[in-house]
Amino acid sequence: MGIINQLCAEVELPRMIRVRQLFDPSRIRQAGIHAAVFQELSRPELGAWLKPGKRIAITCGSRGVANIALITRAIADFVKSRGAKPFVIPAMGSHGGATGEGQKALIAGYGVTEESAGCPIVSSMETVEIGKSEEGHGVRIDRNAAEAGGIIVAGRIKPHTDFHGPYESGIMKMMAIGLGKREGADICHQNGFGHMARMVPLFGKTIIKHAPVILGFGILENAYGETCKFAALRPGEIADKEPALLEEARSHLPVIRFKSADVLVVDRIGKDISGDGMDPNITGASPCSPFVSGGLNSLRTVILDLTPETHGTAMGIGAAHTTTRRLFNKIDYEATYVNAVTSRGIDFVRIPCILDNDREAVQLALRTCIGGDKDKPRIIRIPDSLHTETIRISEAMQEEAASHQGIEILGAAEEWPFNAEGNLW
Repeated sequence: MGIINQLCAEVELPRMIRVRQLFDPSRIRQAGIHAAVFQELSRPELGAWLKPGKRIAITCGSRGVANIALITRAIADFVKSRGAKPFVIPAMGSHGGATGEGQKALIAGYGVTEESAGCPIVSSMETVEIGKSEEGHGVRIDRNAAEAGGIIVAGRIKPHTDFHGPYESGIMKMMAIGLGKREGADICHQNGFGHMARMVPLFGKTIIKHAPVILGFGILENAYGETCKFAALRPGEIADKEPALLEEARSHLPVIRFKSADVLVVDRIGKDISGDGMDPNITGASPCSPFVSGGLNSLRTVILDLTPETHGTAMGIGAAHTTTRRLFNKIDYEATYVNAVTSRGIDFVRIPCILDNDREAVQLALRTCIGGDKDKPRIIRIPDSLHTETIRISEAMQEEAASHQGIEILGAAEEWPFNAEGNLW
């Protein structure tokens, strides 16, 4: 046994209690997705926005959006029902390893294929400059989108992980960053996240003005990661109406209903979960995300694994204090670094302390906490920042949980279910 193994072994972990956090359950059921998309796109006030015979690009992003394959198919079917010709464009900046093949594979992992969408998927990293921003930036978007007869900018609207402003993740950002591919995203990110609240609408409005955008299609999710609302916006409405949709989305965040913890344990991170691997609006701001606020206040953060859907991209690992060798061995550094370089977010890919297994990763994090009650440590364990309905808390937090109307205790305290190798799976 090495000295680090010994130091970890000296730390006794508290028993954990399963609790359920209660959120607004309103949603659109899967069976109703197709009809709900058609209903929203058919609203009389939208007018005759879709012309027959035109080739129409439909954006699809890199996040794990609920029902994205069904939503994309429904939009494509609507386009075809009006006599136009749809095709899907992966709109995700530098994600997917900044290659056309990688971006097509990424959305295929979400079930968005030519077969599922019922139309071609055209994936390329080639961009064209479509105009200049009011500050003189050359604004670029995907060439295939620029040459289409129309663009439907479809994407989830939610608070961003790295900056706050009137427009965060949503339609404006899908245009400025997603459609910009690596080159456009690189230009938009050139001054860092401290300027993104200004740059995103600056670029987005330029794209609305100079590119063939015919509709914005906002997708909102509830705190359970389920589709709860669609919002179709004409190009002239996006700037005025998206901020209100963002605030509505903020009210649906799957927040952790505790203000503080000594240690937060996150089972997995990934680009399908959040742009930062995990959402600091939920897990709490870190030195990697200085331009956001809110979320849990924890002294130490442990990240145990990567999602399969992130394909080795470990963006967000820099927010952890400890991690596992299992996660470390899965990192695709090329894909991880190109994302970090494009966003200027290299702090997000710093490597934390690497431990042999899950147990030691948690033990070392707890051992290094400063302050707090060492006999009654506060530990929270979540699956990831999208799924916080059922979480685990240490015994010291039981009384607080019992007094909270939005939390339900599901059972008695239990020991951590580590296997013979010291891992949770």
